[in-house]
Amino acid sequence: MSQRHDAQVLIIGSGAAGLSAALRLADQVKVAILCKENLTESSTLYAQGGIAAVMGEEDSVESHIKDTLIAGAGLCDEQAVRFTAEKAKEAVLWLVNKGVTFTRETRPDGRLDFHLTKEGGHSHRRILHAEDATGFAIETTLAQCVQQHPNIALFEFYTCIDLIRKDQECIGVYALNNRTQQVEVFQAPITILATGGASKVYLYTSNPDAASGDGVAMAWRAGCRVANMEFNQFHPTCLFHAKAKSFLITEAIRGEGGILKLADGTRFMPAFDARAELAPRDIVARAIDHEMKRLGMDCVYLDISHKPDSFITSRFPNVHQKCLSFGFDMTKGSLPVVPAAHYTCGGIVTNLKGQTDLARLYAIGEVAYTGLHGANRMASNSLLECLVFAASATEDILANPPLTMPKWQAPSWDESQVTDSDEEVVVSHNWHELRRTMWDYVGIVRTDKRLQRARSRVALLNQEIHDYYANFKVTKDLIELRNLALVAKIIIDSAIRRKESRGLHFNLDYPEVSPNATCTTLKI
Repeated sequence: MSQRHDAQVLIIGSGAAGLSAALRLADQVKVAILCKENLTESSTLYAQGGIAAVMGEEDSVESHIKDTLIAGAGLCDEQAVRFTAEKAKEAVLWLVNKGVTFTRETRPDGRLDFHLTKEGGHSHRRILHAEDATGFAIETTLAQCVQQHPNIALFEFYTCIDLIRKDQECIGVYALNNRTQQVEVFQAPITILATGGASKVYLYTSNPDAASGDGVAMAWRAGCRVANMEFNQFHPTCLFHAKAKSFLITEAIRGEGGILKLADGTRFMPAFDARAELAPRDIVARAIDHEMKRLGMDCVYLDISHKPDSFITSRFPNVHQKCLSFGFDMTKGSLPVVPAAHYTCGGIVTNLKGQTDLARLYAIGEVAYTGLHGANRMASNSLLECLVFAASATEDILANPPLTMPKWQAPSWDESQVTDSDEEVVVSHNWHELRRTMWDYVGIVRTDKRLQRARSRVALLNQEIHDYYANFKVTKDLIELRNLALVAKIIIDSAIRRKESRGLHFNLDYPEVSPNATCTTLKI
């Protein structure tokens, strides 16, 4: 008999989207948060650059909208972009009210105001930041608020397996307790997926280990549509070092004058785009990939050493110290960098309230496809999306009481027909093969032949994983592998359908942009 837990709202995920949703709900309803690792382990924790919002008179919401639409390469939903940009300032002030301390500066008139920086794709300085560790400041502050709230129950170290569906409604989730290895039942009248993206499907990623596409996979199996999964953003500048685990070198370094160079010191970005280092991420990542392949290089170099030492150490204290730990002093020379999988622009289709195709199920943050990002996410719009749509979803939830449990009770998890695995090597082998296949064939630059090879290999892997899943007790690694293999299939199928090159999807067989901008929407 499975252990059971009830809540009025069940939130799966504990990044900026999940934690802010919990805090907005908890004064009125009882909330349960499930997280795969400890409470703060999420992509938000590692976000360095900042959060985009129009705060100054020299900038405008219309300019933020225009920049986002340009970066999205014709596939943004303009209504979603406007909705997000108009609510950005309110979201930032909500964070300030919760205790998040953004970096400030003294203006010429003596006022102490937010220090705003600039990143790729933005025409104005509109990025609020907490030094170079904005995500850390947001995540730890919200986590502290959550831990102190009496109406929020925390369930750390749980890996969700599948949503519980009754007719056309979601009423909870089956989750593996990673500590006891027992599957438990969580039931709630409302479930919110805030599980983040799926960049772990690639061999090299800037994301933490938890980014295994769990939310997209579970929603897909439950019958929800997903959209634009072919648009995987590769961050152009991750530190190239064997022990760095693709440590992210914030885009703000380029925003503050950092220059990309070849090994001989030659600057190359102006040859690819008039905006040079401040071009959108898809353009910069492709340029780096092109130069590395053209010259047979392992990396390129990012140099901001021409700036004063005091500026570098005060503006980027955490990046500076981390690089020093690997033997690189960014005040004296350049940093070796390579692209790495960073952000999933597609996801579960939702409306502006965060509602999915399945009643009682919401999706917010990177797991969702709202239409904000289109074919390429503009820098620092991701944390903003988490906050804006968490507010929108919770407003909708609270506007439609009562939050009562459906009378139907989910059955206990049945593992009577399975045994403990004696071949864990199958999981580890398939895990590596899947991620290597995606990196080699479905990466920054694609071709039809590469995509067809990937489709064949991933189909075999999915069959092997399905057979394994059906016969053995679930483990955290098996659950993640099952989800990643499904997400890989969706990404490949989406990429094959797009007969053009747009934004983050670049296919050498279709190098032109189609005059008809359409989203790729799939359903089981």
